[in-house]
Amino acid sequence: MSFVLDHRLEESSFFITDWDLCRVSLKNDTTWPWLYLVPRRDKIREIYELKPEDQIQLMREISLASKALHSLYRPEKINTAALGNMVPQLHIHVFARFTDDPAWPKPVWAVQRDEISYTDSGRKTEVLKLKNCFDKMRAGGENIT
Repeated sequence: MSFVLDHRLEESSFFITDWDLCRVSLKNDTTWPWLYLVPRRDKIREIYELKPEDQIQLMREISLASKALHSLYRPEKINTAALGNMVPQLHIHVFARFTDDPAWPKPVWAVQRDEISYTDSGRKTEVLKLKNCFDKMRAGGENIT
């Protein structure tokens, strides 16, 4: 069986790339630079369900995503979470936090607000910026394998 992304993740994000383990997508909300990393493994809900080598790879890919967000946006903090309360397919949220963001210093889920969708040009710009950053990091020795 081939990898199928949960429709809620598909509908709320934009594809950036597939890494060795994870599909990497940009969440459709301009409030925070926010990535989804979804291990391309069937019927996995929790990190501990991944094979040990996939668990290690997941940490490498979370680190690469975090470094890219830090490099591009210079946030005060990178938040990483694997909740899955609403979408059971294992997915990792990696997103940048700023002292002037609408939820600071609370968790982003603690503040009720409307999401602000990307425009078509904004989406294209952000996806390209992230792809280029990932490529430069890999070319410079940052390896996800």
